[in-house]
Amino acid sequence: MRAGSVYLSMMTDEPQLRDLLQRGYRYALSLTHEPDEAEDLVQDAALSISRRGGPWTMPFLVTIIRNRFIDLYRRKKRVPFESLDEQTYDTYEDDSLPEPVEHDRMEAILGGLKAAEREILYLSAVEEYTTAEIAEMTGRPRGTVLSLLHRTKLKLRKRLSHETGF
Repeated sequence: MRAGSVYLSMMTDEPQLRDLLQRGYRYALSLTHEPDEAEDLVQDAALSISRRGGPWTMPFLVTIIRNRFIDLYRRKKRVPFESLDEQTYDTYEDDSLPEPVEHDRMEAILGGLKAAEREILYLSAVEEYTTAEIAEMTGRPRGTVLSLLHRTKLKLRKRLSHETGF
């Protein structure tokens, strides 16, 4: 992901901006689970912050990304999307998939979570926000954040134990 000169002029510390945008990208990826969509969300959010003149903070960036994601979700629900690209999928002779690697298994497990679950898990585990901070950023009550985080962790444990057989 590349930050344009418009974004860099708003902050004096380029490494700080890059870090902020990377954290925003990881957050967006936790919502969308699609790299291209996550990048689009971050670019839209950065452009919005740039137009407003700031503030360049993680809570503000998270709020904008989250709102754009909700708008995108609602639009997808209303308007069916058909890809213009013709995708071809490789098939295997015996119609079986190759043995996935650990990373693929984890990606599949995380991909099975709802967007809200991935969002809360990301903000808690990766960004290390408290539940009160997450509640404020997402506009949910603290108790809802706590229960959602608890249920998400239980769901992950169950799926991981099912995968490993323990």
